[in-house]
Amino acid sequence: MTTIENGSGTGTGSGMGAGELTGKRALVTGGSRGIGAAVVRQLLDAGAEVLTTARSATSTVPEGATFVAADVRTRAGAEALAAAAQEVLGEVDILVHNAGGAGPYADAVAIPDEEWQNALDLNFLASVRLDSLLAPGMRERRSGVIVHVSSAAVPVAPPPFLHYTAAKAALENYSRGLASELAPSGIRVNTVTPGRTATPGGEATREQWARLDAGPGQDNTTPPLGRDGQPDDIAHAVLFLVSDRASWLTGSNLVVDGGEFPRG
Repeated sequence: MTTIENGSGTGTGSGMGAGELTGKRALVTGGSRGIGAAVVRQLLDAGAEVLTTARSATSTVPEGATFVAADVRTRAGAEALAAAAQEVLGEVDILVHNAGGAGPYADAVAIPDEEWQNALDLNFLASVRLDSLLAPGMRERRSGVIVHVSSAAVPVAPPPFLHYTAAKAALENYSRGLASELAPSGIRVNTVTPGRTATPGGEATREQWARLDAGPGQDNTTPPLGRDGQPDDIAHAVLFLVSDRASWLTGSNLVVDGGEFPRG
């Protein structure tokens, strides 16, 4: 069951020029706070009509967006969200998969099966399912943009988060393959990979990790650019990829981490 309401949260996003995305219809998962809310605000600022979702409504849903409560971890939840998107937006031109997360475990080999499944459902299969429901419409119109949000921790694979980083690694691989599949239909698929970002969820996770005394692999040093990322830093990257400025980019992975995890 989904509920639809208008967002009432506040906040500003400074993205591309006003009106650059006028006429575009966007769906953002996990858009009630943090990075997702910043993406929603910047899409709205650029003129897009935006529907966003999380498991429950909060006062931080950006004003001007339509909110739908849905659980994207299940096929039924994805189907309900896709139906709501078609009801509210008509069609989806921009699809941003931001929903994700998982708590740390002190012993990687003791992560229970249900937590592995939850991590896969939220961080990987939610995108697969929703893409399968909305990409066919993009194919018919021969246009559309899909952005998957990954994590800069993937190549590091810290043991307390193996369930999370393994799911995100699968997402990155899937995103590259989907980009090749959909490119002939005029659909672009890219990944944005954030590093440590100052969000409520990120802070809570780091506090959990610290309590576990995670040991090797835990890095609390400041990124080389001298500060933690802000939600708008990641949203700027997403906005670039969904805009016509990135019209010749597909299958890419844009790492936005302040140099925290160099990739060779």
